[in-house]
Amino acid sequence: MNRFARLATRVLAVPLGLVCLEPAGEAAGALPECWPPATRPDQAVLECCRRVAEDGRPLFLSRAGDGTAAFSFAGVPLVGSSGELLGVLAVMDPGLRLWTEDEVQDLSDLAAAYSAQARMRARTEIGRQAREAAEEESSRVHELLNRSELLLRASEDLADTRGLDDVRQRVGDLVSGDLKPARVDLILVRQGTLHRVPSPVDGDAPLGGVPGQFALASHWPVSRAVRENRMVVVVDAHADPDAPGGTVAGPGFDALNLHTAACLPLRGTHSVLGALVLGWDTPHEIGLDERAVLTTLAGYTAQAVERALHLDDRVTAASQLQRAMLTDLPDTPGLELAALYRPAARDDMVGGDWYDAYPLPRAPAGVAGALALTVGDITGHDMRAAALMGQVRSMLRQADHDHPGQGPEQALSALERACRRLNLPASGTAVHAHIHPAADGHWHLKWSNAGHPAPLLLTPDGRVENLTAHDVLLHHALPPGPRTCGTRSLPPGSTLLLYTDGLVEERGTDIDENVERLVRELATAPPGIRLHALLRSLLDTIGPQEAQDDTVLFAVRVPAP
Repeated sequence: MNRFARLATRVLAVPLGLVCLEPAGEAAGALPECWPPATRPDQAVLECCRRVAEDGRPLFLSRAGDGTAAFSFAGVPLVGSSGELLGVLAVMDPGLRLWTEDEVQDLSDLAAAYSAQARMRARTEIGRQAREAAEEESSRVHELLNRSELLLRASEDLADTRGLDDVRQRVGDLVSGDLKPARVDLILVRQGTLHRVPSPVDGDAPLGGVPGQFALASHWPVSRAVRENRMVVVVDAHADPDAPGGTVAGPGFDALNLHTAACLPLRGTHSVLGALVLGWDTPHEIGLDERAVLTTLAGYTAQAVERALHLDDRVTAASQLQRAMLTDLPDTPGLELAALYRPAARDDMVGGDWYDAYPLPRAPAGVAGALALTVGDITGHDMRAAALMGQVRSMLRQADHDHPGQGPEQALSALERACRRLNLPASGTAVHAHIHPAADGHWHLKWSNAGHPAPLLLTPDGRVENLTAHDVLLHHALPPGPRTCGTRSLPPGSTLLLYTDGLVEERGTDIDENVERLVRELATAPPGIRLHALLRSLLDTIGPQEAQDDTVLFAVRVPAP
């Protein structure tokens, strides 16, 4: 504007030029751009500019007398591309002069040039604004897409979590890439108290100076979020307590140098389960879009937490059932016994594997001190398999007591007949053995194998014998047939190892090679190693890293003199 006012003064040889984008008097505080700078036209000139703006036509005049100072004025309207008025380009001479046709044309040409440049600037500004709006919209759409992808990943990743630790880990992984919080905490209600689920990274570090557990009725924002079942946003500890949408944190919040936190209630089917807490170490504005995302994320998290708590309760009940059915090994003079059970790492973390040892009833011509030994595997690794296993275990014990003096093969046959009569759908494998003391410190072993992995016998000279003889497995659909029985003498220094297939079966490996490894490990075990330590070593060395099946190891040793 100043440049065109200067050009007008030079071309028309006048002392004052001005451009008015808004006619004087129509906009409060609107001032024209003048040349020379810092000059101000008098009211008469501004009145002439207003006339040009109102009429939309050029005005060239000379005025003298009538109690006012003489002056000459020339002004032309500045017109936009659609004919709209952009303003006025004008010059003023304090004396009287006659405006020539060339001067009229020159001022009109300058006005046209100014209008063209103004239109070009307007188009440029419109383009800039359009680009900025497009970039802003693109950024917003990109952010919305990221948020949508976050929620999609959350619905997928949190749908198959198996425990609270898994939920805690996956939520942290989900939000770290998009929302970028400095801290994520999972707080759960347990017996009226809030407990923090430890992070796999920082363990039991407290949240903002708060201990790992605190009262639900406390003043902390996370407690309020759970009690009031609503999102509570925590602003910087030194912020204005009257700030809209914010709640000043209680003491200790700034111990982690967090500026902003969102406490999101986890709404379960019947009650609020706890809260998900996200904290940022820089000021973080949580708008309406992000609130919606956080609320949805909290919903997916609540579903995963509720499922994990249900699974934990089920696993706890199943584990208690399993422990109740595992035998306390009897104290048998002249023998050492040890057993080890590891549950599967999936399903109910229990299964149908079992071991058992109990004294045999004395037969009329029997020998005192006889013992029954069993390792079995009922198909499945869930509570149903564990329940079937308990029934089979009790029925096999009863079969031994109902057939005193008979061999282990007779007890297995009696078990099969009972399962068919009772319509008990039990299937699986088992090794059932009877062992009793013989002369010279030896023990006499009789066993019957129903399709089970072969027992291993470590002899005093360090050799390992694979007792491979076996019959068909146990199955409720198979008619009971005659079962065979093997015998061995166990001299002092012998160790008998019974185990289930969870020890040697692993996806992607050869079971026979794993059995050979087990044989080598057993043969090279230190002679004086305690039985329980031997079983733990075999499980750690041979067993799969992730237990897909439950596993039993049961060892019987005839101590050397």
